[in-house]
Amino acid sequence: MREVAILGIGQVPVDEHWEKTLVDLAGEAVFQALNDAGREEVDALYVGNMLAGQVDKQTQLGALISDWVGMRGIEAMTVEAACGSGALALRTGLMAVGSGLMDSVLAVGLEKMTDVSSSETTAALATAASANWETVHGVTFVGLNALIMRRYMYEYGWQHADFAPFSINAHANGANNPSARFQRPITEKVYKNARMICDPINLMDASPMGDGAAAALLVPADALKKGGGRSLITVEGSAVATDSVAIHDRHDPLWLAAAEKSAREAYRQAGMGPEQMDLFEIHDAFSIMSALSLEACGFAERGQGPRLAQEGEIRPGGRIPITTMGGLKARGHPVGATGMYQIVEVVKQLRGEAGPAQIDGAKVGMAQNIGGSGATIVTHILKRR
Repeated sequence: MREVAILGIGQVPVDEHWEKTLVDLAGEAVFQALNDAGREEVDALYVGNMLAGQVDKQTQLGALISDWVGMRGIEAMTVEAACGSGALALRTGLMAVGSGLMDSVLAVGLEKMTDVSSSETTAALATAASANWETVHGVTFVGLNALIMRRYMYEYGWQHADFAPFSINAHANGANNPSARFQRPITEKVYKNARMICDPINLMDASPMGDGAAAALLVPADALKKGGGRSLITVEGSAVATDSVAIHDRHDPLWLAAAEKSAREAYRQAGMGPEQMDLFEIHDAFSIMSALSLEACGFAERGQGPRLAQEGEIRPGGRIPITTMGGLKARGHPVGATGMYQIVEVVKQLRGEAGPAQIDGAKVGMAQNIGGSGATIVTHILKRR
């Protein structure tokens, strides 16, 4: 495999973009990435998306977007892994460039969720759960995560208030990100008094829906090593792992086996471990997922994810800063695009372009994108050369 670098990045602020279409959003991110890279065209374009066929009544996003951005005729396709679709697009592009099949690829994450009622979007999101064993009973993703969180609290003795630092940290970091949907910090009082959605998950435990698009341009790293004044950002590790879609079929519903497996493989490829990570863009769709991911990826002992947050180790100056630009909780969670937002944020951190959100001395960053409640998990490790 050839070493692959991320040459250009682009993103649209997460919001309710009622006045913009799918191609408007994708085009903005694509053109930003092309301009950032100093390129005008690529060999292929891969789109990560979950809901367009259901919510927007539009499929064939690869052909649609490549035509819109003036690249009609190139290889283009959509890849899907529920909320993990964005990172899967990057993974697809990485394999194309790394194999030598392509010399330049655009990976795009795209989602437009707010043009229909929230009940319609919620029903569409639920298709990432097991139709035969979960959604048939009317359970939503909030409900599934509430069941996991309640069991976790019971097994390890945590109280709901113990999860507050995850949300407080995310919103504090989102306040420094102009592309975040919510740019205002919150207090512990705000967290505790938030409206309950599905006990024990309240409004501050759950990430908001939104519209958005983010993109990255991938090229062979050896073409960039000579000359150029900007830092070279390479993909050091990339892995995908799966688990059962239905939570009750897992060996342990309180352990993200796919996160552990994909992180372990990404660490192996990079020749690193969790102790070498300078930041971790975590998939904090719900507070409980933050705790489970930290544990599965080796940053905290089993059942001790909340303690890492309580001790301040997840904050910008801590041992493993997470959600450094707001995460899903404050930046927003346009599901098919989320994984690519994470990649864009890691690249900005490693380049030193994160502004007030910058993590001092960041050289290695990890991003983990979760599909569903943990059935498909994609982990990437990036490094500044």
